[in-house]
Amino acid sequence: MWNYSEKMMDHFRNPRNVGTIDQPDGTATVGSLACGDALTFQFKLGEDGRIKEAKFQTFGCASAIASSSALTEMVIGKTLEEASTITNQQIADYLGGLPPQKMHCSVMGREALEAAIKNYQTGENADRNLEDAKLCVCYNVSENEVRRVITENSLTTVEEVTNFTKAGGGCGKCKPKIQAILDEINGGAK
Repeated sequence: MWNYSEKMMDHFRNPRNVGTIDQPDGTATVGSLACGDALTFQFKLGEDGRIKEAKFQTFGCASAIASSSALTEMVIGKTLEEASTITNQQIADYLGGLPPQKMHCSVMGREALEAAIKNYQTGENADRNLEDAKLCVCYNVSENEVRRVITENSLTTVEEVTNFTKAGGGCGKCKPKIQAILDEINGGAK
């Protein structure tokens, strides 16, 4: 059994802002049902340019639901520039922490927010990393995503990368590539 905070359990049992927005300004879907986690995130701006409404629909575990719920609360009232600075660690912290093996749920929330903002700015479908080559085909994770998560969260092991992204958690063929990226970023073997 995972050790969850009261706040995390409250967001799981009583998720906030579940549903869809009629004519959202930004929308994105990240994750994959095949991987076991998927999140659709939407927002609507007010006349003042601040996010006045945020909604989500997710397929996933308690951590995925709670992280998505927390994200909606965190972005409401913020400008897009302010919202874009929210990190996955801030989402986890907002919930009182997440077990290491569930950090990928907060990463999924951050990716959804980033993709929804991109959708608003460009009008293009901004689903996660569709243009990026996949490092992990089992979980549809790109090299760019792995690099970003390593850098933003100061990760040092393949296990941590797997906890944050799921990359390497399937067949394992991408683990040497993940290690090479870790070595490159953290100044290890060249």
